Amino acid sequence: MNDLLETIHNVDCIDGMNRLPQGSVDLVFADPPFNIGYKYDVYDDRMAAEDYLRWSGEWITAVWSALKPDGTFWLAIGDDFAAELKLEAQRVGFHCRSWVIWYYTFGVNCKNKFTRSHTHLFHFVKDPKRFTFRADDLENRVPSARMLVYNDSRQNANGRLPDDTWVIPPEVPQTFSLRPQDLDQCFQPEESDWYFPRVAGTFKERAGFHGCQMPEQLLGRIIRTCSEVGEIVMDPFSGSASTLVVAKKLDRRFLGFELSTDYVQAGTERLKNTEIGQPLTGAPEPTMSAPATWKKNLKKTTARSTVAKPSSVKEVRQSIASAIDAGIRFAFEKCGAGAAADLETDTDAKVEFQKACQQAGIPLEPQECVRRAIEMGCRTNNAQKRLNFTSAD
Repeated sequence: MNDLLETIHNVDCIDGMNRLPQGSVDLVFADPPFNIGYKYDVYDDRMAAEDYLRWSGEWITAVWSALKPDGTFWLAIGDDFAAELKLEAQRVGFHCRSWVIWYYTFGVNCKNKFTRSHTHLFHFVKDPKRFTFRADDLENRVPSARMLVYNDSRQNANGRLPDDTWVIPPEVPQTFSLRPQDLDQCFQPEESDWYFPRVAGTFKERAGFHGCQMPEQLLGRIIRTCSEVGEIVMDPFSGSASTLVVAKKLDRRFLGFELSTDYVQAGTERLKNTEIGQPLTGAPEPTMSAPATWKKNLKKTTARSTVAKPSSVKEVRQSIASAIDAGIRFAFEKCGAGAAADLETDTDAKVEFQKACQQAGIPLEPQECVRRAIEMGCRTNNAQKRLNFTSAD
């Protein structure tokens, strides 16, 4: 099996998976063709419905064979065949744990019906009593409304699991949304719909050679939660190779299958330029892995800015923005630079500042933190005293 890993195999996924040792893969994420006439490189996306369903049953059966007894299978599929493929997976033997709705911005514009702006994500397991779901790991939890907005004494210090309507905003600061509730009380924490932006053509995240690309943050949530470091992640329809790129960044083993030679070459190049530990592209999710100092600072900020329950989305966003600004100032105090502008020339200070922002749980990309610090005009008098930022501070 080791000889097959860290590779995109240029073969039909059914043949490829059937050649794998049975029970060898920990996690499968599949984003197959939706049979809606999309123009792929070498694949014909217009099968007769019965042919498409028969083919789907064949590759889902191959997934079952490749997965370990405690393995997990995630399936992304559009409206047209969502119900049928769910039933097909259950016929093969899978048990459905969650039916997640991925709601996204930049939906596909439709002329004669409402704009398509969601995809179905099915979370299947082989054994309903034995599977990986890292619910207690802080990196898989998010702050609750009681914690961030209302300063409620009933809050759980470890936050909560995300709901099953996934909400991850575009990589644009003005549209940043720390919590699902920020969207005018839509997407509540107990719900099953997820919001991530679709990887539109203008996004920096776009690989450029494949039109159907999953957001790294969405894939990261699945891989972090449903696999352990060092386990094997497989994508039967590698496409843009985003699943494998995220798996590598999160220190998992990986393999994929892809019919298109061009996609294999481009995806392999993406993987060569990817390192273990690199941050995922896109606006990061808020996590519960922030140190106590940031939590304390956040509570002080929200206590000042939200004495009463917020009455509008604007007030909630202002509260969150104030907390983020306070966190950036705090992190800047740790980096050893005299003025924020120094971060552009002092590489060591910049690295320390970005590290402090990351450890503080500030939900912005590293370069965006630098930009915000410069925009805010952060200054300090301890330029000669570079501090070590730890959760014990």
